[in-house]
Parts: sequence; structure tokens; C-alpha cells
Amino acid sequence: MKTIFKFRCAAAVIVTVSLVSAAQGCRSKPRGSAASPASRSQPAAFGQGDTAESRAAFLAAYKVLMHPRCMNCHPAGDVPLQGEDSHLHLQNVKRGPDGKGLYALKCSNCHQLKNLPGENMPPGHPEWHLPPADMPMVFEGRSPAQLARQLKDPKQNGGKTLEEIIRHVSEDSLVLTGWNPGDGRTKPPLTHGEFAQKMREWADKGAAIPE
Repeated sequence: MKTIFKFRCAAAVIVTVSLVSAAQGCRSKPRGSAASPASRSQPAAFGQGDTAESRAAFLAAYKVLMHPRCMNCHPAGDVPLQGEDSHLHLQNVKRGPDGKGLYALKCSNCHQLKNLPGENMPPGHPEWHLPPADMPMVFEGRSPAQLARQLKDPKQNGGKTLEEIIRHVSEDSLVLTGWNPGDGRTKPPLTHGEFAQKMREWADKGAAIPE
């Protein structure tokens, strides 16, 4: 009888320990489950130093955005700009709904696949155009703060995220024509690599709005 009693007691202890372990296992968080709200990674916080550096980076890039090689295709009205003085385009050229010209006066009539030889001859690119009429993305007349807000706002920048804006100015071949403008035209004050780096720095350090 003593042996049977000891066996039953031992079995009861084992069952009890097993039940306690199982209960604790149920209460513990299973592997791969969602983290609690408090433990989720939070967006990077930007200090005063980052904000100041971000603003400074945009102000450096702003000089490029307002240079004729950029601003001439981002006019305040529906007429593209020309020349180092950014005068209205001759020949009564207009933007058109798709940004590629109006009626018979299409951009591609004069702007060929590549730059035409000769001083001040039309520069070229297969997709030469302005922004479309429903999303003109104006640079002309914009202050640094106004332009920074515009570039961050998908409702004003063509529905792009900030990362897509950075990729656009860094990689788009039409943007790059600003640094290959043809004979007789000046280039922006930064190299394209410097400009892309400043835009990246602006974004990575918080995309701060210049004061």
C-alpha cells in the first residue's frame, strides 16, 4: 500500500507541475507575436543640430532649383522660360495639358532626342516637357520655405513620397540635362552629385522647412 500511495503522490506532483508549466507557457508571448505598442520602434527623433543641418542642406540645393536650368521648366504660368535671364519662351509656346506643348507647337518640334550642335541651340531629350497643367510644380517665385513645403506635399509634387522626390532629382535623365545644357548655357552652381547629396541630407535629417 505504501508503494502504491507513493506512486500516486508522485504522479499527482508531476501532473501539477505540468499544468503549472503549461499555464505559464500560455501566458508568455509566443515567438513572432506582435510587440507591445510601447516596444515598437518609434520614428527617429531629430535634434536641433539635425534640423539646422537639414535647413542648411535645402538652402544649398535651393540655389540649384532656382537656377535657369531648373526653373525655366517650372514657370509660374503656362509659358516656359528661356535663357540666363529666364524670359518668356519665344514663338508663343505654351505648356499644354500634358506639359508637352499646345496644338502644333509641341516641345519635340525643336527639342530633339539630344542637344543640337551650336551655341544656344535647343537642348534635347527624348521626353522634353514641362510638368502637366494639373500639377505644374512651380519653382518660379517660390521662397525656400514655400518650395520645401511643396516638395514634401504629395498634393503638389505629383503624388510622390519624399524618397521618390530624392530618387527623381538624383536619377531622372531629364533632370540630368541641367548639367548638360548645350553650348552657350551656364550650369547650376553645384555639381549634380553635390545637389543630390544636399537633397538627401535635407530629407535624412528631417526635411526641415527653412525659416
